[in-house]
Amino acid sequence: MSGGMKVSFEKMSFPLKKPFVITGYTFHTTDTIRVTLEKDGVRGQGEGVGVYYLGDTLDVMVDLVSEIAPDLERGLSREELQEALPPGGARNAIDCAMWDLEAKLSGRSIWHRLNLSPKSLKTVSTIGIGSTKTMAQSARDFAKYSKLKIKLDADNPIGKLEAIRAARPDASLIIDVNQGWSFDELKEYAPHCARLGIDMVEQPLKRGEDSVLEGFTSPVPLGADESCLHEGEFETAAGRYDVINIKLDKCGGLSSGLKLVDMARRGGKRLMVGNMTGSSLSMAPAYVVGQYCEFVDIDGPLLLACDLDNALFYSTGGVVEVPNAALWG
Repeated sequence: MSGGMKVSFEKMSFPLKKPFVITGYTFHTTDTIRVTLEKDGVRGQGEGVGVYYLGDTLDVMVDLVSEIAPDLERGLSREELQEALPPGGARNAIDCAMWDLEAKLSGRSIWHRLNLSPKSLKTVSTIGIGSTKTMAQSARDFAKYSKLKIKLDADNPIGKLEAIRAARPDASLIIDVNQGWSFDELKEYAPHCARLGIDMVEQPLKRGEDSVLEGFTSPVPLGADESCLHEGEFETAAGRYDVINIKLDKCGGLSSGLKLVDMARRGGKRLMVGNMTGSSLSMAPAYVVGQYCEFVDIDGPLLLACDLDNALFYSTGGVVEVPNAALWG
């Protein structure tokens, strides 16, 4: 991308409808950076949420964008960006803003540029950690959603799953442990997960402590989230997991996300697209990755008290319609 570009960015905080609890963390807001690139009167935007468990905070993202802004204004290309910044929320926001700006300047949508015919996606709706009774009630409250993602830790996980399954015998269920189990717990719980018809167990073990999965045959497919941040970690993760969860904040943007898609497909791995609970501006480029994925988790905006204008449209059953070009791409 040639020079003559203006770079601006701002901090954005989105309160959640209610506290969202996962293993070891409770979230009350989603704090993001919004990057705007403007050239020839045309604006492209991207949003970064960062990766909380890596210390990729809003202040870190702001510092990184501030440092590289002069290079962007001098014409740093999207390809050069991949080397200039590490994977994370800052690079994600800039990379996605570049894709958006390129589409708008060229008059060709992201779908034309990638030679894709977009299809609507069906996202999971996520149930945070709570009491058995509360989680089962949440499953009933989400009756219109056919796919649920259940956050669990080591506190009575099978009891909670049994209650949720009893409340929603019709639902497709995946669970996300966020590194909350030991290997012994995984071996104990996995057969029960199979009995309850769980489609996938995401990130059961701690990042860096999952080499024990090499050679382990699980009765339920296992997914890598924290254990596969970007394409540089794919080969190791592929030897331990069946499913790779691509999050653009982890890998550093759509450019990297598409590389991971290609690597996973060539490696025979199943794919998931996830999110770090951002607004629709975060979900729109993730929607592109979702075109290749069996598991889709782009329900972040549903957790927010208020989303953006031109937001993604979530219809009955968790179906997410193709993003409006006024939003992104």
